[in-house]
Amino acid sequence: MAVFNCLLLARSETFVRAQGEALRKHRAVYVGSRRVRDGLELPEERTLCVNTGGVLGNIAEAAFKYTGRAPLLERKLAALRPALVHAHFGLGGALVLPAARRMKLPLVVTFHGADATVHDEAARRMSHTHRIYLRRRAQLLREAALIIAVSRFMRERVIALGAAPEKVVVHYIGIDTEVFAPDERVAREPVVLFVGRLVEKKGCDDLIRAMRDARIGVPEAKLRIVGDGEERARLQRLAGELLPRDAYEFVGMQTQEQVRQHIRRASIFCSPSITAASGDAEGFGLVFTEAQAMGTPVVSTRSGGIAEAVDHGRTGLLVGERSPEDLGRAIVQLLRDQGMWRAFSETGARWVREKFDLMKQTAELEELYLRAVGAHKETTLTLPSPGLPGEGNEGNSEESLAGVVH
Repeated sequence: MAVFNCLLLARSETFVRAQGEALRKHRAVYVGSRRVRDGLELPEERTLCVNTGGVLGNIAEAAFKYTGRAPLLERKLAALRPALVHAHFGLGGALVLPAARRMKLPLVVTFHGADATVHDEAARRMSHTHRIYLRRRAQLLREAALIIAVSRFMRERVIALGAAPEKVVVHYIGIDTEVFAPDERVAREPVVLFVGRLVEKKGCDDLIRAMRDARIGVPEAKLRIVGDGEERARLQRLAGELLPRDAYEFVGMQTQEQVRQHIRRASIFCSPSITAASGDAEGFGLVFTEAQAMGTPVVSTRSGGIAEAVDHGRTGLLVGERSPEDLGRAIVQLLRDQGMWRAFSETGARWVREKFDLMKQTAELEELYLRAVGAHKETTLTLPSPGLPGEGNEGNSEESLAGVVH
């Protein structure tokens, strides 16, 4: 089967690779418009790109985006006889839709977050690829054999875009609970940990304000911020204004192993996401499940799909968006009440193993693939063949969809 993403693969998109490599009834071939510089490692023998480098590669990529055609890629893919195409993100689904249609392959699309939450007007300003997505979106929602939403929250948003409710299913992406596991040998520190892109949606400024209040109740508490992004300079200035210099640190980008070590040492994981001005909201938030799997309780907000990743009152504490005072009180409560902390830590690890284990969730995904193939067979005989919006020659484009850390 073909796993399609616009770009292969940003370091924030480990979940795409993890899911593909966990398949047992299918063999994943990774397909995209081009590779990401310094991106995730992928098996070379199972990686196909439209753009293979040089001027001709750039031309082929531009043609693929605007006309939906990539003859060489399609010939290579057809030789592998894939059972279906699974596109990640609405943007990926829109780009690969014309090729899937021509190859008569069922298309499964997973919507993760911004692809169904960002306002159309804001999306149009982001990139040419976003504009192609908006032009093809209605047809994508009609023609996809199956649409996967990463949370109930996302399912509601995708249906609001016009998808048929019976076509949209909720499927939580799993995590490897053997890799993300508690380690009793690692001593906990009074650290409140943030891991994520430093962008508006992540609400890091609210966390900095919350830590100012939290340190009144727990003077030894420290804030550690892992990640990078457009807001970093502003957030560093804010932290410098509100917190003592020894009370916070920005450590920048880290490897996956370094992130796991930060989570294991922290007492609390806190990423107080908000709904951004563009409409962008958390579709789910795998990092919350990763933290809980390692026994680190969560303090966050009820934004987007977070309430489905965190069991409020059992594995973490959730407050309203843009509520730094409530956030600070929740942090103090967990740092002070060791009985609560231990209960949340143990329950969180168990909760993730039961509900979000990668192998269990991927087995369920493969059952969804069978459903998609069946649905596709039922519709191919009656499907009309109009041209796709956005298939005309509309020029070149360049964009980066890579995140920082998820």
